[in-house]
Amino acid sequence: QVHVVESGGGLVQPGGSLRLSCAASGDIASIFVMGWYRQLTKTARELVASITSGGSTTYSGSVKGRFTISRDNVKNTVYLQMNSLKPEDTADYYCNVNQWDMDYWGKGTLVTVSS
Repeated sequence: QVHVVESGGGLVQPGGSLRLSCAASGDIASIFVMGWYRQLTKTARELVASITSGGSTTYSGSVKGRFTISRDNVKNTVYLQMNSLKPEDTADYYCNVNQWDMDYWGKGTLVTVSS
């Protein structure tokens, strides 16, 4: 079993920045992809950004140029640096870890962008 814990959410004004962190622990052998998803109430969970063990990244079009995903393979941790935040970035952000085609999720951290 892989445990996933997010941190770093909170309230920020439009134009501000936040950094999310996600640490994976437990039965870790070879994590392939780590990523961030977000979800608004009653909407589908959408991919924000992901990064492979080799460092290849994917971004949603709505965050490209504003958000940066990075990863520490030694610490099994993934980060999401969010800059130029907009009210529409408000959502619950979930960390996803994929190991051997199994998906593991954290409980989420709330990001609220509001003045």
